[in-house]
Amino acid sequence: MRDILTGLQAWFDRGENFVLATVVRTWKSSPRAPGAAMAVSESGEVLGSVSGGCVESALYETARDVLADGRSRTEVFCVADDDAIGVGLTCGGTIEVFVQRIGHNDFPDFADVARRIRGGEPIAVVTETGDGARTRRCVITGDGAAGDLDLPETDVDNVRRRLDAGESRVYQLRSETVCMVEIFAPPPRMYIFGAIDFAAAMCTLGAFAGYHVTVIDARAVFATRARFPDADDVVVMWPHRFLETAPVDHRTVLAVLTHDEKFDIPLLGLALRSDAAYIGAMGSRATHERRVALLREQGTTAAELARLHSPIGLDLGARTPEETAVSILAEMMKTTRGTTGLELQQLSGSIHRDVEVQECVAGGPPVASRRG
Repeated sequence: MRDILTGLQAWFDRGENFVLATVVRTWKSSPRAPGAAMAVSESGEVLGSVSGGCVESALYETARDVLADGRSRTEVFCVADDDAIGVGLTCGGTIEVFVQRIGHNDFPDFADVARRIRGGEPIAVVTETGDGARTRRCVITGDGAAGDLDLPETDVDNVRRRLDAGESRVYQLRSETVCMVEIFAPPPRMYIFGAIDFAAAMCTLGAFAGYHVTVIDARAVFATRARFPDADDVVVMWPHRFLETAPVDHRTVLAVLTHDEKFDIPLLGLALRSDAAYIGAMGSRATHERRVALLREQGTTAAELARLHSPIGLDLGARTPEETAVSILAEMMKTTRGTTGLELQQLSGSIHRDVEVQECVAGGPPVASRRG
């Protein structure tokens, strides 16, 4: 829902009811992961997608029905691999979609939830997914849990632990009733050190990939908002001074693009001892060797140096700042997700290997299903 939240809030603010359809569970090679959302307004406008185009037409008709009667419902779309072409889920997968109406009468706290999500505040929404005219919810934040859906304290504690761990995900919970849990953690941080042209391209791609992007440089004449419009923050500070107090966790990625020893060495010495998920530094192989030697001299260990991705990026033949940004982001994804970086045709097995087993849910997909 996060990627269409701006449009949803605009509908809500002007008093227009809409239907929100959210993927709750998937099986096999479904095109979108749990959490993918599509919305239909009373005026017929559509935002988002749940399957990349496979079942949207059928789901649009369901949304119109929900708008009319206000009754939430669950739809399951599936298709066998051998008749996947041209009908239903063309990848041969199965998705379970919860469809609910949102409006001032249905979900009066939606505006507050949207504000918290957009503000980067950890928040979870637990929604009862049974078919019916009244949909109950529980909103969980650091301040507590509120709503007309009463959850056992153990379930609330479980959701809150996921919030504290920085998770962003959607899953199904079987408690006293069947619920959809939507956890919205703040976006992961991307710190880009060095206000150069490559940094501008990294800002664009980083923001597109869902990071909260910060550009840091000690030179005020280069570190300006005008040069980096896609950055969330532009900070004028010596890089290592910034990193001494900046929040860094297991989802944070760092790109050091300055290739200037007076900036790089103090910065990398700190970065390699941090909890950052990825640390990359730009420069030639000769620059890298010199950089490693200086880091060793100041006490950086072999294990810490092994975390450094330098020269930065994957071998994609990049030349321009934009192409280089693609190679860096690809290496970030490869590293943080623990994948091979190989072409998919060189591998076997499931394409979506990071799809987690549905926790708190027993058994396979529902028997009742429909073809898109």
